[in-house]
Amino acid sequence: MYKSCGGIWLAGVAAVAMSGGFHAAAMAGEGMAPATVPAAPGGPGGAAEQDAALRDTDIIVTAQKRAQNLSDVPMSITAVTGEQLQSRGIASVQDLVKLAPGFNYVESGIGVPVYSLRGIGFFDTSIGARPTVSVYIDEAPLPFSVMSQGAAFDIERVEILKGPQGTLFGQNSTGGAINYIAAKPKDVFGAGITASYARFNTVDAQGYITGPVAPGLDFRIAARGVRSGGWQKSYTRDDTLGEQRFAQGRFMLDWHGVDRLKVSLNLSGFIDRSDTQAGQFKAPLPQIPSVASRIPLLLAYPVAPENARAADWDPGQAYRRDNRFYQIALRTDYELTDQVTLTMLNDWSHMRVDQDVDIDGTALKMTDQNVYGRISSFSTEVRATGRFGPATVILGASYARDKTHEEGYFDSPYSTENAAFTPTTNDAATWSFGKQSFRTYAVFGNVDLDIGDKVTLHGGARYTKADLSYDTCLRAGNDNSGIALTKVFNSARASQGLPPLAPILGGECTMLQADLSVGPSIGSFDQDNVSWKAGADFKPAPNTLLYFNVSRGYKAGSIPVTSSISYITFLPVRQESVLAYELGFKASLFDRLLDATGALFNYDYTDKQLKGRSIITPNIFGPLEALTNIPKSRIRGAEAQLILYPLRGLTLSASGTYLDTRVIGDFMNYTILANLRNFEGNPFPYTPKYQYNLDASYKFPATGDLDMTLAANFAHRSRTSAGFGNEAPLRIDAYGTLDLRAGIGSRDGRWTAEVFGKNVTNSYYWTNVAKLFDVVRRLSGQPATYGVRFSHKF
Repeated sequence: MYKSCGGIWLAGVAAVAMSGGFHAAAMAGEGMAPATVPAAPGGPGGAAEQDAALRDTDIIVTAQKRAQNLSDVPMSITAVTGEQLQSRGIASVQDLVKLAPGFNYVESGIGVPVYSLRGIGFFDTSIGARPTVSVYIDEAPLPFSVMSQGAAFDIERVEILKGPQGTLFGQNSTGGAINYIAAKPKDVFGAGITASYARFNTVDAQGYITGPVAPGLDFRIAARGVRSGGWQKSYTRDDTLGEQRFAQGRFMLDWHGVDRLKVSLNLSGFIDRSDTQAGQFKAPLPQIPSVASRIPLLLAYPVAPENARAADWDPGQAYRRDNRFYQIALRTDYELTDQVTLTMLNDWSHMRVDQDVDIDGTALKMTDQNVYGRISSFSTEVRATGRFGPATVILGASYARDKTHEEGYFDSPYSTENAAFTPTTNDAATWSFGKQSFRTYAVFGNVDLDIGDKVTLHGGARYTKADLSYDTCLRAGNDNSGIALTKVFNSARASQGLPPLAPILGGECTMLQADLSVGPSIGSFDQDNVSWKAGADFKPAPNTLLYFNVSRGYKAGSIPVTSSISYITFLPVRQESVLAYELGFKASLFDRLLDATGALFNYDYTDKQLKGRSIITPNIFGPLEALTNIPKSRIRGAEAQLILYPLRGLTLSASGTYLDTRVIGDFMNYTILANLRNFEGNPFPYTPKYQYNLDASYKFPATGDLDMTLAANFAHRSRTSAGFGNEAPLRIDAYGTLDLRAGIGSRDGRWTAEVFGKNVTNSYYWTNVAKLFDVVRRLSGQPATYGVRFSHKF
């Protein structure tokens, strides 16, 4: 386990962006070197020249759906340029944990990512789960997290907005929003390539071409391909897993051939045929203890060593993805007058998911899952943005239609489930099935009113109507499984004086209803709400901003698609709501040699959604996995960041987040290990109390027209748990990772070459741990990787 070296690094290295920084910090992604690095006062490029350079490097963001300087936005934002992400090897949403304390990523275990900001997240393994941290590309939504894998590609910048964003970005953004801004076509020809070679024979190459097609019509084509060998090694035989086979592309057209009118077309997609990750076997924990003696090989199975690469999976089985994603977005901006712009954004996306996962982390034929699904989404938004004297007004309406179809086939021949239900045929199998259709209607408005030149008032609201219809069930995987479950159901029915059921055959629904009949769960779940936000900011001096916001946000209700035989596990959960308060500041000090930002925040939750347990009557299966609502809970926290520019070319920064999360009042439920507990006072799962990032970057002349760069980043998070109840098997230990890089390049920025290392201390850590069927298994983080990278602009 990596021991924190924060004390050693605190004096010299830094973290990347918390809340929005100022000027050079903004261009630096709040913690990374800006394009033009200021000198210290007194030398060449002193204070006056430095101020001009900083103003030139201000980054413009669209966090409030209009162009603003990052330093003028009264909320916590991380903004990082595409070049900085590329130089750091940040190629996915989950890698943002290295840049923004308070942001967390968890791999669910079946290939569905779970994101959270400031402790606000929603853990569910369904591909149709509605996240609390929404991801967008040029404001076009990716409504399901599984769609976001290719988002960090050929981008101009990424904006990470913390706190509820329901008024402008929609009902499910209670945790925040991540908006990737794609690199845009240019009216002059240009091209660029970036290629790297790293450990495990990893080749990552991407490039772009841009230029004019005709007067007023520009294009950009970009493509990327990743290929690697397996990074995981079996610890019981000679075998590897973890190959990458990933390709993506984007085609963009910008038309501005008519005065006041701009039209942008964005076509993008990816194909992922990479291996899924295998787990590390931690301990046996039989689901049905009374028949545990029938799986002796599991009880004697060796525990995985504490090594990032060590894992196990069934030999001869292809555990990989065959996922495809496509998106079309069309945006039109028309200036009705010099003060009013009308914007229409239409987006259609489609994804097919097909992936096999080893659930148990052993080489035994225990539990495999094949996940197959289709997701389609259409959304449209129309809004008008106007400047009327001291007021900036946004009014709009939106509509979205999302459909998901998901199937999960569970095969568990060597398990207590098989021993209990199909011991003679040895073919226990189930097949989960679910369809969901979401229709979302909304109208919204936002006003920013300047009171003099120092005070601005903010207010906004969105009315949302969310309609959900669903059709779910668990099917028998084969005739023997169906007949075995029929016997169990009939035993329960006999205890209630009910007649027996006819034998259930393979493919038929095996879901037990409240009246002990068998059939699918079909229904609708319609809700509405009003999200709102109010606040004020005050500029007591140049380069200083104080702000206070209060907001109400909502996350829509949803249903899981899981392997369970009771209707109770497929019931929808109510929408959750959060009342959020935030008090923050942004300041540039000492002639802009130091940028400081910070915020205090408090989130009061009602009906927070949780994956817990429920029991049916009669209790024939024990606690069953189900979504539920926590009546009351809260998050209190603080974040701060310091960015220092002591010398020309040298940037040091340090940032951190503190979170105090807990359930308020009595809340009785079952832990992941099926123990009944009162969760009062429990902290939220997957929510470290402390996170901090330290970063240093030094760019200096080498020789002639060449510059050299040395950089380091250290990211640390404290321990947490994978579930409520404070149970030891679910502990996720504290860990830290150290990245280093050194490069050389032309002073005009046309080419760079560098060597890099990630997790160079080879810290062993895991990001998730779960009790699944008869085992407890965890998912390890990546081991040390190192390589070389080259980029060139033509």
